[in-house]
Amino acid sequence: MQKAKKKKRSHLSKIVSVLKKIILYGFILSVFYAVFCKWVDPPITLTQLNSILLRRGLNRDYVSMDQISPNIKLAVMCGEDQLFPDHDGFDFKSIQKAMKHNQRTRSLRGASTISQQAAKNVFLWQHGGYFRKGLEVYFTFMIEHLWSKKRILEVYLNVAEMGKGVFGVEAASKKYFNKHASELSKMESAMIAACLPNPIEYTIKPLSAHVSARSGWIMNQMEHLQVDPDIRELTR
Repeated sequence: MQKAKKKKRSHLSKIVSVLKKIILYGFILSVFYAVFCKWVDPPITLTQLNSILLRRGLNRDYVSMDQISPNIKLAVMCGEDQLFPDHDGFDFKSIQKAMKHNQRTRSLRGASTISQQAAKNVFLWQHGGYFRKGLEVYFTFMIEHLWSKKRILEVYLNVAEMGKGVFGVEAASKKYFNKHASELSKMESAMIAACLPNPIEYTIKPLSAHVSARSGWIMNQMEHLQVDPDIRELTR
């Protein structure tokens, strides 16, 4: 009996030891990759791999911040995260509102900041439950401390899905408007920003009802927020 207990304890200690090593190595690799992506664009993401597997294709073309129109930088902040320059990765008021909304109705409302979406798109996968959300919090905290706000916005604009198999603002600009991301107008930028919550369903071409209505609202927000000094700093 005692031998059996000792054997069981030995197995448990081995399992705990292995788990500790996995956590340690995972932490080291995650920090290394986050530092790597501070300077180098992600080679590929899990969402992009999934797009290839689903035969949606992979249309992307990474560009630097100075090759992206100020209009799309402003539009994305207006449509996705108006407090982006000011928060530390999480908008707790929006999270509380979303939780209350989701308790009252079956239609789910998200409250992810641009930082959270960048973390999810670069390091993780779409959908998933509390486990992925927990990892998203971890990676969001990491990039908020390792990257600048401009780098977070730049990476997000390059890796976000903006249509079926279309990733990043440069690929979206060429596909929908036959121009470079640096040339996007306010209206075109608002249309791209409007598709972001669900780029497969909220299409730009053909123009979906959601993008048509949402882009008008985003343009109105752009007029009001473009004078904000913190937002102006990020759109330069």
